[in-house]
Amino acid sequence: MNARRRTVLAAGAAGAAALATGCGSSDGDGGDANPTPSAPGEATGGAELARTGDIPVGGGTIFKEQKIVVTQPTEGDFKAFSAVCTHASCLVSTVSDGTINCPCHGSKFSITDAAVEAGPATRPLPGEQISVSGGAIRLG
Repeated sequence: MNARRRTVLAAGAAGAAALATGCGSSDGDGGDANPTPSAPGEATGGAELARTGDIPVGGGTIFKEQKIVVTQPTEGDFKAFSAVCTHASCLVSTVSDGTINCPCHGSKFSITDAAVEAGPATRPLPGEQISVSGGAIRLG
């Protein structure tokens, strides 16, 4: 009975190993089998995010689903940044008084260039790519 149990356990372990191996993938070019996820704007392929009239001059709008904040520091000048705080990865929650504000620890970032205005964050928010044409703001 002991030998039979060892055989069953060995067969089960071999099956589990084969299953785990099958879960990996490779694209055939010798590259990373687990590529890093796309940046927030890349996944949507240029989808319209907002109309230019939706973004207040001197302020901005946070798009939680895309994890992007779009600002309009001056009339017609649109900027986009990651909405993920560089301090503790919280999602920023408001744009007011010229800053993008994180609710977790009080970090504030400039709406013009996402530079840190108040810590504890020490790095600016990364920029995101947008295009503005015909009154539409598009990702990418």
